Amino acid sequence: MNTEVLLQPAIDADTKAAEKKAEHEINKLSKRLHRQVGQAVTDYNMIEDGDKVMVCVSGGKDSYALLDILINMKQRAPIKFDIVAVNLDQKQPGFPEDVLPTYLKSRGVDFHIETQDTYSIVKRLIPEGKTTCSLCSRLRRGILYRVAGELGATKIALGHHRDDIVTTLFLNMFFGSRMKGMPPKLVSDDGKNVVIRPLAYVREPDLVRWAEHREFPIIPCNLCGSQENLQRVQVKAMINDWDRRFPGRVENVFTAMGSIVPSHMMDKKLFPFETIKASGAPVEDGDIAFDEDEACGTPAEASPSVIRLHPNE
Repeated sequence: MNTEVLLQPAIDADTKAAEKKAEHEINKLSKRLHRQVGQAVTDYNMIEDGDKVMVCVSGGKDSYALLDILINMKQRAPIKFDIVAVNLDQKQPGFPEDVLPTYLKSRGVDFHIETQDTYSIVKRLIPEGKTTCSLCSRLRRGILYRVAGELGATKIALGHHRDDIVTTLFLNMFFGSRMKGMPPKLVSDDGKNVVIRPLAYVREPDLVRWAEHREFPIIPCNLCGSQENLQRVQVKAMINDWDRRFPGRVENVFTAMGSIVPSHMMDKKLFPFETIKASGAPVEDGDIAFDEDEACGTPAEASPSVIRLHPNE
């Protein structure tokens, strides 16, 4: 008897089991993404009844995922809001102009393509080899603010995720000497727009998996996204390395950004250090002046990998 015939039932069973497992994992991922976005929207009151949300779609995995999830949420949300997808065509050489309109039409979502040749401006003003991010982002930001007003959008949704937020914190600390991050919700610098980041609780690896599953038509960026010498690229590599070697560290940093104790920092604008006096009464979160911070633990209580910044320290 043919050996292949004998093995076929077993192969078919293994294939079905693998497919069932993959489907289960994708269902878990979908539930997690929608739960995290819903939680962020609720926690920061990002979207309100009657809002018109302008979702900025660049052609990258993050903005595709943001639009995808918000479209799904809109269908079952207890409030009514509208979505308009907006793409800024910066006239990059080789940019596939038909990709986004074709995709957006297939999703049945209102959209607007704004064409502005910022690519030529950036290339003309920024010397070769220098980073283009600052000028590119300023130009892009101003255009999108204007478009939001023209479209009557009440919120501008961006696709920044948890890892972007943590990366921005370290960028500002390392290179700007400021404890400043990327908030889930803020008023824009022109004072006319509210910017929201519904993916604030979402990890980037989950977005990578979702993009692969959904088969988004990714469009590469030939400006900022192609520069390997960026400080952001370096910090992101450090954070990714931490995530691999010390699971939980990046999550703890992110959680800490929402659990700040001003009295235990050094910003005199946030806490009146100059005027505090001993009252004789116990103070919650008061400093245990002569003790080691209780969160530091000891080698017996915590894994060395959690304590050390680097394995050789």
